[in-house]
Amino acid sequence: MAEINGRTTKKKSLVLNAFVEMCSGHQSPGLWRHPDDQSWRFNEVSHWVQLAKLLEESKFHGIFIADVLGGYDVYSSSLDPAKISGAQWPVNEPLAVISAMAAVTKSLGFGVTVSTTYEQPYHLARRLSTLDHLTGGRSIVTSYLDSAAKNMGLTEQPKHDDRYAQAEEYMKVMYKLFESSWRDDAVQLNRKTGVYTQPDLVRQINHSGKFFNVPGPHICQPSPQRTPLLLQAGTSKAGKQFAAQHAEAIFMSAHSPAVCAKNISEIRELAKSQYGRDGLNIKVLALVTPILGRTEEEAQAKLKDYRQYASHEGALVLFGGWTGMDLSKYGDEEELTEVESNAVRSTVEGYARFSPATSKWTKHTIAEHVSVGGNGPILVGTASQVADGLEIWIEEADVDGFNFAYALFPQSFKDIIDLLIPELRKRGLFWDDYAVLEGTYRENFYQKPGQKGPLDEHVASTYRWKAGVSAQEHKIPA
Repeated sequence: MAEINGRTTKKKSLVLNAFVEMCSGHQSPGLWRHPDDQSWRFNEVSHWVQLAKLLEESKFHGIFIADVLGGYDVYSSSLDPAKISGAQWPVNEPLAVISAMAAVTKSLGFGVTVSTTYEQPYHLARRLSTLDHLTGGRSIVTSYLDSAAKNMGLTEQPKHDDRYAQAEEYMKVMYKLFESSWRDDAVQLNRKTGVYTQPDLVRQINHSGKFFNVPGPHICQPSPQRTPLLLQAGTSKAGKQFAAQHAEAIFMSAHSPAVCAKNISEIRELAKSQYGRDGLNIKVLALVTPILGRTEEEAQAKLKDYRQYASHEGALVLFGGWTGMDLSKYGDEEELTEVESNAVRSTVEGYARFSPATSKWTKHTIAEHVSVGGNGPILVGTASQVADGLEIWIEEADVDGFNFAYALFPQSFKDIIDLLIPELRKRGLFWDDYAVLEGTYRENFYQKPGQKGPLDEHVASTYRWKAGVSAQEHKIPA
C-alpha cells in the first residue's frame, strides 16, 4: 500500500507497453517536423529493430502497434489535410515487421490491431498462428473508418451493433480454428514411422453461421499460445459485453481517470455476473503521453518546444476520425459549447471538464489539446510528478498499466526508460525483470509461468482440444 496526497492506493505491478503506429507522429501529428524526431523512418526495418531492443533492455512488456485501414477524411470532407500534415497517413501494415523485432528479442511482446470487419477469419487465423510461432508465443491482438469500408468494397461501415454481432461470431470461428481443430499432440514428427501429423487428431470445424461458413481445418499446427492474448478497445454497450466475455486486456483512451472508472467497473462486473470470470483478470491499460524532465522547468520547456511543431490541422484530422465530427464547419472564434450540434457540445464539454483553466473552447482549443498526446492525457513534469499522476489513474480508475505514446520518437521512450521507470521501480510499481524469461506474452502479462493459453475461466479454454482426449469426448462448442 502507498499514500498519495493523503489517499491510499494498492500497489500493482504495472503492465507497460509502447504505443506506436507504422506512420509518422501517431498521436502527436506534425511532430515529425521536429529535428530530433525519427518517427518518419517508419518504413525502415532498423527503426523498429532498434526500438524493440531498447524496450526489452528496460523490461517493457511489449510494443503495441495500432492500425487503421483507411485515411482520416472527415475533417473538411477530404483526405488532403491528412496527406499534408501526415496525420496517420501514410500507414504501413503492422504484422509485417514483427518477426524482425522478435528475432532480436527474447521476452518482449508484440501487439497489433487487426480488423475482424474486413478480413476473413480463416486467413487471419493463419497469419496470427504463424506470428505466434515465429515470436515464440509473444503476440497480442485487438476499424472504424468509413474510408476503410469503401476500400474493402462496401459503401460504408456496417452498423455499430452489427459489427459486434459479426465480431462475436468471428471470435467463435477463431476459437474453433485455434483451439478445436488440432489436438495438442497432433504433430508427431516421428522420423521412424514417417508420420508428421496424426490424421485423426486434426479435424474440420464445419462452422456454418450468419456471417461465416468455414469448414476448416486450421492450416497451422498449434502455436505456443494457440489463441493470442486478446486486447479490446471500445466501451459502448455492445463493446462492454464483448469485452466482458472475450477481453483479457482493455485499452482505454480518455483525458481523465473519472471518464474510465465507471466503464472499467461495469465491464468487470459483467465479466463476473454473466460470464463467470474474475473481473480483475481483465487488465486495463490507459493511454498516456509522459513528457519528462529532470526538473519541472525542463519538462515544461520540452512541451513548449513540441507545441511549436505540432500540427493543429493534423489534430483536427484525427479528432474528426475519432468522433465523426468535422470542425472545419465552425468559425475560428466560434464557441463550440454553444453550437447547435448536441454531439459537438457534449464532446467539447467533456474536454472542458478536465481543463477548467481554458475559458473559451473553439476548434483551435480542441486542436491544441489533441496535437500533443492525441486522445489521452499528457503528464508533464519530473519522474516523481509523472509517477504521482500515474498512481492517481491506478487509484481512481483502477487501471493495471499504461500504453505509453510518444511526442518524439524514440526520445520520449528513452526519457521514460531513463527517468520514469527507475521511479516506478522505487515505488514498487514495476518489475525488475520479466517474470518468465523467454516466456509467452500471456505468461508475463499474468506473471504466471506455464500460462501460455487463456485462463481456464476464459471462453476460449472451452474450445481447447487437449492431449489424450478423443474427438468423441471433446465436441467442438457450437
